[in-house]
Amino acid sequence: MFEDLIYVLTKYDSWLWQGFLLTIQLLAVSVVFGSILAIPLAIARVSKLVWVQAVPFAFIYVFRGTPLIAQLFMMYYGCGQLISNIDGIQDHWTWTYLRDPYWYCLLTFVLNTAAYMAEIMRGGIQNVPNGEIEAARACGMTPFTTYRRIIFPRMWQIIWPAYTNDVIFTLKATSLASTVTMMELTGAARKIVARTALPYEAFISAGVIYLIIVYFLTFGFKGIEKYLRRNERREGQKSGPAKAGGTV
Repeated sequence: MFEDLIYVLTKYDSWLWQGFLLTIQLLAVSVVFGSILAIPLAIARVSKLVWVQAVPFAFIYVFRGTPLIAQLFMMYYGCGQLISNIDGIQDHWTWTYLRDPYWYCLLTFVLNTAAYMAEIMRGGIQNVPNGEIEAARACGMTPFTTYRRIIFPRMWQIIWPAYTNDVIFTLKATSLASTVTMMELTGAARKIVARTALPYEAFISAGVIYLIIVYFLTFGFKGIEKYLRRNERREGQKSGPAKAGGTV
């Protein structure tokens, strides 16, 4: 088995490498654009107006309440089929992109990620201490400035562990792209199995690469978390000597 594993890693390293790059690309684009889309959704979710909450609530409910693979199939086979039936679309320059499963996968992952992150951000916004918000209003800050200088920085501190978990979840979710012919990491492993009939070795190789990606993601996000909580550590260092001095 060890020899077969070495064979897979050396013979099909280019396939695994291409799958790795596609996986990272899907992850990065999904997280970046999903986070950007999640911010206005989260703000709308904490609005006191019911009609403002309705649309983001329905969006989040649908994408969190249905399986990701069903969303992927609906997007690729459903929307893709509807688009392909449009008269003259196959002769249009956009057909080069519209027939590519990459864009359907990317759109599905972005929307799904946005739904989960919007709910995480909503919880973070609602857990920002009211005293800080009232202090910002007392200083004459506008709602936009309050969000930018008070609410969002505190929100990121609060939600960062959950945000990290959601990014890792998105990484694992990219493996579903192989179900619509995308050759990301899992798709590359399935292709290797079809070529070599070595399922254990192929998927062990892919699994090890996933573990390496998760390790570096976790390491990087922990570093960012320390940076976000730098003010809390400074306050702790300042309060420590003061408390010690008071007990003498």
